[in-house]
Order: sequence, then C-alpha cells, then structure tokens
Amino acid sequence: MEQQKLPNVTLALILSILSFLCCCFGGAPGLLIAGIAFFLVRKDEKTYSANPDGYSNYSTLKTVKIIAIIGMVIGFLYLMYTFWVIDSMGGWEGYMEKVNEMMEQYGVEAE
Repeated sequence: MEQQKLPNVTLALILSILSFLCCCFGGAPGLLIAGIAFFLVRKDEKTYSANPDGYSNYSTLKTVKIIAIIGMVIGFLYLMYTFWVIDSMGGWEGYMEKVNEMMEQYGVEAE
C-alpha cells in the first residue's frame, strides 16, 4: 500500500510560522493563528493514530506541533506584556491619552 501525506501538515506549518510574525501585533493575532495550527495538528494526529502505516510525514507533524506550541506561548507572553504596558500607563484612558499626545506631536488629526 502506498503511503499518503497527512492532509493538514503544510497548512499548519505555514500558520505556525506566520504566528511568529503576527506575535508583534499585540500577541492576540499570533496566539489565534498558532491555535488554529495546533487544532489542525491535533486533527492530523487523530488521523495518523487511526492508520499509522498509511502516512509518511509524521515527523513533520511533530515538528509543526512544537512550532505551534512555541508560537502560542510567545503570543500569550506578548499579550500579557501588552496588558501590562496598558495598565502601567494608567489603564485604557491613560493609553488613549498618550496616543492622542503622540498624534498631536506628529500633526495627525484625531477623530
């Protein structure tokens, strides 16, 4: 019997790598994308466990799972850092005040 490739490994790998790039946008996008990749990995693990001899790229699946977990951890840590920074500025009110000051400094009209 010819071995097949697990269906979601490539997509999960792309999403896992993309989660690293998106972690710098407050943490939430990277956390979300890594979570989706982890969900796809778990789905493929169930597929593999049903027929281990039928699939050839299980080692890639394990690598993608590690990358997705690392992306989720980094996204979570950066999200917590973002919350801490907003809190240290005096909450949401202080944060928005600082944003408005910076906009006035650079001549951008506030809405």
